[in-house]
Amino acid sequence: MQQLPVFLNLAGRTVVLVGEGEAAEAKARLVTRAGGRIVPVWQEGATIAFVALADDEAARAAAADLRARGLLVNVVDRPDLCDFTTPAIVDRAPVTIAIGTGGASAGLAKAVRQRIEALLPSRLGALASALHAARGTMKARWPAAADRRRAIDAALAAGGALDPLVPGAADKVGEWLDGTAETMPPRLESIRLTGDDPDDLTLRAARLLGEADHIFHSPAVPAAVLDRARADAVRHVADAPPGDPPPGLSLWISESGS
Repeated sequence: MQQLPVFLNLAGRTVVLVGEGEAAEAKARLVTRAGGRIVPVWQEGATIAFVALADDEAARAAAADLRARGLLVNVVDRPDLCDFTTPAIVDRAPVTIAIGTGGASAGLAKAVRQRIEALLPSRLGALASALHAARGTMKARWPAAADRRRAIDAALAAGGALDPLVPGAADKVGEWLDGTAETMPPRLESIRLTGDDPDDLTLRAARLLGEADHIFHSPAVPAAVLDRARADAVRHVADAPPGDPPPGLSLWISESGS
């Protein structure tokens, strides 16, 4: 990654916005939606700033002054002057999806956002809220965190009881908890790589990497491929797939010819 994606809590916090016009107004709407308080000049307690000035030298000077005061600065339409960039946003509060290109192409980020907007049900946020409200019930039913995670993963999988792409999933959380949902039995899948480039992964391989709880791999498997796995998946360096895989989905990755 060239940038670290983060979600910043701005509720009640001060944000500096230097400039006027459509670009400044767009940033103001973004900050206001997130609960931030906008000021036109630096104030004690401000942590980030937006500069929306048409003149290059004025924008550069404003950014330098704010940065010298310890603020992280976004300069509109000048990614080389930015400490951070603002992504295209899909808002299904409390679910928020951000698409960034590191300032390379706002148009591409917008196009991707529009595709995702069309894909996701309008009540996806309601599903997140329902799952949050049911945390106590889920903990009571599946006291072990690993069992709880596997049960939720199974419910949220494609075709599962709470498939997030199916309209009305938010209304089925209670039914799911009252039903006979069980955790997934141990399962082992294998991937044999055809090269070192993660972009050459098949759709199946990419999906399994994103779902696996445990990843067993030979020492020669490239780190770039392993980076495509979910961050909380447990990694195991091994010479062969496990004979008795742990609970959940385990994935064995080997190189071509091994």
